[in-house]
Amino acid sequence: MRLRISPILLLAFFAIACSKETVSTETPSDDNTSSKPNILLIIADDMGLDATPGFDIGDEKPTVPNLQNMINSGVRFTNLWSYPTCTPTRSSILTGKYGFRTGVMKVDDELSLSETSLQKFLDNNNTGYDHAVIGKWHVSKTPSHPTQIGVGYYAGLLSGAVQSYTNWNLTENGVTNTSTEYTTTKFTDLAIDWVQEREKPWFLWLAFNAPHTPFHLPPTNLHTKGNLPTDDASIDANPRPYYMAMIEAMDTEIGRLLNSLSQEERDNTIIIFIGDNGTPGGVVQEYRTTRAKGSVYQGGVNVPMIISGKGVSRFNEVDNSLLNTSDLFATISEIAGVSVSNINDSYSFKDLFISTNGVSLRDFAYTEQSKSTGGEEYTIRNTTHKYIMFDDGEEALFDLSTDYLEKTNLLNANTNAANQQQLEILKQKLTELKQ
Repeated sequence: MRLRISPILLLAFFAIACSKETVSTETPSDDNTSSKPNILLIIADDMGLDATPGFDIGDEKPTVPNLQNMINSGVRFTNLWSYPTCTPTRSSILTGKYGFRTGVMKVDDELSLSETSLQKFLDNNNTGYDHAVIGKWHVSKTPSHPTQIGVGYYAGLLSGAVQSYTNWNLTENGVTNTSTEYTTTKFTDLAIDWVQEREKPWFLWLAFNAPHTPFHLPPTNLHTKGNLPTDDASIDANPRPYYMAMIEAMDTEIGRLLNSLSQEERDNTIIIFIGDNGTPGGVVQEYRTTRAKGSVYQGGVNVPMIISGKGVSRFNEVDNSLLNTSDLFATISEIAGVSVSNINDSYSFKDLFISTNGVSLRDFAYTEQSKSTGGEEYTIRNTTHKYIMFDDGEEALFDLSTDYLEKTNLLNANTNAANQQQLEILKQKLTELKQ
């Protein structure tokens, strides 16, 4: 006797069998966010190349084992240009635009809410990222400004500096209260708490106000400089040890944040560390004090960037590509899964995490500033030469390949044909850019 099975039962059997084959223990995700890396952007305040390990400028360096680990396992970029001061640098990262396009070209300029922030751009492109800014904001002093422009969570310092590192105004999602906790530690506490609550991939913009003035000595357990006197006269007489201690304290707290992550989460996190402008003149090394923070000379705008972690396969390598802080907009967007290689004034350099072969980004770097007197200064460079137009109409041309410290203005000498050609190229590029 032959057993007859109805077609309906056969279809049901195959449906059950197929459903068992496709069952996954992973949580379904329509936007595939589970495979995306976490992104940690760390911004140091007033930390130039001379104060950063791994860069040839400066003889005195802080003890920063966590930054050194990043150097050993990642890439350090030698030709990143920021703005001479912090407000326009932060605006350039938030918008991917040069300051003359947003109107943010000097300290305390306010970024218009009509601009599309990096965080809003990630949301508009459905990346599935949670995002926060913790720490120094300084593109507006309005408490609601960070969240109004698209930041998911904000807690930190709205202004450019604190009166005291242990007595300052903490704003959290629009509400401001006084904090007596050491700022670097408090920002790290807030970062750890926020990250631990995340269930989706995250982008954390962690902006320390260290080592910006005032040069207040951090808690002793955070640095190696010992029990320095804390009176203003001692600090003013020899500020650099305090400045270095503040960098070391920041590095200690970065280590605490990283150690709070599980190994799985740490392995899936890319870390970008930058300085927002050059070292202040009172503590700068090698550069002239008037050519440090606040100037368009190299000491004011050539800042450190170190990148390591998820997706970075170049270990302990140096990269000399010309880059702008505005380029972080497109780069972070591409890390987050947005297919964008160039937007506004931002060029993604994500491919440089793996190799320099065939990677062609910028043939020039540009930056600028408005002066408190009302004038403006512009500077532009290619791989060898740099041109500056000062606010008083004076000009300068330097060959950075042989004169990194900008000691010889080639326009004050008998400009030869080769230098004249470089001058014309850079001035033409500047004219095209400003049109």
